[in-house]
Amino acid sequence: MKKFFAIALAALAVVACKSKPAQGPKSGLDPANFVAEYQGQSTALYTLTNASGMEVAITNFGGRIVSIMVPDKNGVYTDVVLGFDNVKSYFPENGDSNYGAALGRYANRIDGGLFSIDGVQYELPHNDGTNCLHGGFTGWHNKVYEVVEADASHLKLKMDSPDGDMQFPGHVVAYVTYTLTDANAIDIKYEATTDKPTVINMSNHAYFNLGGDPQNHSVCDEIMYINASGYTPINETSIPFGTIDPVAGTPFDFTTPKLIGKDIAADDVQLKNGSGIDHNYVLDTKGDESALACRLTNPANGITLDIYTNEPGLQVYTGNFLDGKTVGKGGKIFAYRGAICLETQHYPDSPNKPDWPSTVLRPGEKYYSHCVFAFSVTK
Repeated sequence: MKKFFAIALAALAVVACKSKPAQGPKSGLDPANFVAEYQGQSTALYTLTNASGMEVAITNFGGRIVSIMVPDKNGVYTDVVLGFDNVKSYFPENGDSNYGAALGRYANRIDGGLFSIDGVQYELPHNDGTNCLHGGFTGWHNKVYEVVEADASHLKLKMDSPDGDMQFPGHVVAYVTYTLTDANAIDIKYEATTDKPTVINMSNHAYFNLGGDPQNHSVCDEIMYINASGYTPINETSIPFGTIDPVAGTPFDFTTPKLIGKDIAADDVQLKNGSGIDHNYVLDTKGDESALACRLTNPANGITLDIYTNEPGLQVYTGNFLDGKTVGKGGKIFAYRGAICLETQHYPDSPNKPDWPSTVLRPGEKYYSHCVFAFSVTK
């Protein structure tokens, strides 16, 4: 009889285990698909969680945010960034991309790939027509960051960039720290030092779609507010002229919240130069990290993203070159204007604009940049 009950209890235990499978990540990502070697360095996937149930997945290849799972107004968790379900899809040989990346050494463009420090001219690779974009062909988005610290709520990554890396001067040691707070905010800190005068401008290149569906939900249907009364107009190669123009009376005015698509098709030379919005906004926050820099809201599901930063600028890119040929997580296609990038940073081509906030970093100084992506629900 005892043997019978022992067998019965064991059977019930098996049934109980089968009825309650181990809980996997909300994103559905398989960490095994991010274990690889790239140029002799190991890649992996790191998942941050908080007490509220939010989840952020990051790979150390390019320091990329792969997934952000946040609840909508009905409590349904939604992945609000574009990305891939395996690390090899991010490798440059499979199509150079910036999805979710921690950019360096210089986020955005440098005119002609040329700049000077202390009378010495440096020429960088031309990977965007005649310009240098996001640090060149092998910018930090195409390198493996070293994992320095990792736990359930934060991930600290290190980039050791030698003198002459993509022709940039100076041996730079940089850190990117991602922290997921219990208030559903992703806190991103960037730090760097150098042994020779150089330029640096770090940022994150997440592609946001608060509807969670880049195939069928256009960011033109999302509402945006930007705390900026000025922006930097660009030429046909997306290099700023050097002026700061008012947004008032132009399609670039988001000082009052409006649908992104409201004026994006206007007959405007700046929209033509950027094929839409692909411009730097001069923030009125003036480095005050407690002041709201930008708010993005999906009126359908209520998901809202607030951005805070100490940076002077915000590059806004409305997915103008997404063409429906790329397939991401869950088999979803990255459709035209299926995402928006909101990059906190110094202005594009600042090394060639002496009147603008400087991006020069010298020995003995410490570069510091801070960005917070705070999520909430608007009902």
